Amino acid sequence: MAFTFIHAADIHLDSPLHGLQRYDGAPVDAIRQSTREALKRLVDLALSRRVNFVVIAGDLYDGDWRDYNTGLFFVAQTQRLQDAGIPLYLIAGNHDAQNVMTKSLTLPANTTLLSAHRPQSVLLDDLGVAIHGQSFSTRAVFEDLSVGYPSGVRGLFNIGVLHTSATGSEGHEPYAPCTLDGLRSRQYQYWALGHVHQRMELCQDPWVTFSGNIQGRHIRETGPKGCWLVTVDDHQRATLEFEPLDVLRWERVTIPVEDIAHEEDLWPAVAQQLSRLEAAAGGLPLAVRVVLTGKTALHDRLHARRDFVVNQIRSVGLQAGGGRIWIEKVSLHTQPPRRSTATPLLDDGPWDELTSVFSELRANPDEFQSISKDIIELCQRLPDVNLATLGFDAANLDQRSGLLDEVEALLWNRLSPGEDDA
Repeated sequence: MAFTFIHAADIHLDSPLHGLQRYDGAPVDAIRQSTREALKRLVDLALSRRVNFVVIAGDLYDGDWRDYNTGLFFVAQTQRLQDAGIPLYLIAGNHDAQNVMTKSLTLPANTTLLSAHRPQSVLLDDLGVAIHGQSFSTRAVFEDLSVGYPSGVRGLFNIGVLHTSATGSEGHEPYAPCTLDGLRSRQYQYWALGHVHQRMELCQDPWVTFSGNIQGRHIRETGPKGCWLVTVDDHQRATLEFEPLDVLRWERVTIPVEDIAHEEDLWPAVAQQLSRLEAAAGGLPLAVRVVLTGKTALHDRLHARRDFVVNQIRSVGLQAGGGRIWIEKVSLHTQPPRRSTATPLLDDGPWDELTSVFSELRANPDEFQSISKDIIELCQRLPDVNLATLGFDAANLDQRSGLLDEVEALLWNRLSPGEDDA
């Protein structure tokens, strides 16, 4: 029998968002509501496409509820599915594991949270479907849960629901690791995976796929976010269609500035790239990190006037996006062009040595860490450097590089006053 279902994961309902900077035009309140709005869109999709059931592969919640409003919101959305006769099957992941959650509410009858004690199977006889899954009992599960899943039921379309790092993914804890061979051995037709927030297909025969999260929450979760709409035909062949659900999109744009010699030419280049992103987003508001790269005569000027540059790009974003673009951060990864002459205060030898010191600090995190306190003290004495704007974190590679760029530019400006930037 043909049927359709939704595979979603990693809702992280009411996830707290960190590092948001308030300024005129920054949609902070909308961002804080984005996970709720994305879940509403998931339910809207289920209703409009009249799917037969919905599967959520873990991390519905971001952790224990701060109050019952989180649970009440989820009940309201599941009740919408209940009223339409659409069942919901879900497992708990590492963020909402059994021992993490201290609050709970009775859910509508259409909702089934699969057991955390052992793999649980649910048979949907009218559709010829078997759903197998196991919730996390604790936050950190390091064993391969899939080895305990039962073999597929012959003649049925078997769906395995698993919260897992699979064979490993950068930026995600190695929870419930598994192998493709191990998953194939279960003889399921579809594996609905969660935990990895990037949408990806690990295998198509059978389908083994992460749907990714439904709403990006920070700059490491860029691009469209949503769910898989899975259509299964009478011959148990599945077709996947990605459905975006996000209500605010995170993007990163890199703008090469090698050929830009004058500051007044920089802002139109930024505006052009931001307008391109805004057009591609189809009207969604955007949170954008702007990264300027390349060797440019503007290097010292950009770094020495960071506050102006950041707010000028924010202004450009407000104009280019019609109020729908929020500049999450501006990263200056530029480099100065090679100097043609020595400065009045430094001959080539000392300048080359200073350049070598900065190269070593960029390449050697331990070396940087040993002098980071001195650098912070130096920055606090220099009115040109704004550590709050920089968001300094010595352990963060991008931020460490940004701080070194800024200090290097300031040293050059102060040691070579009046020198031409060419």
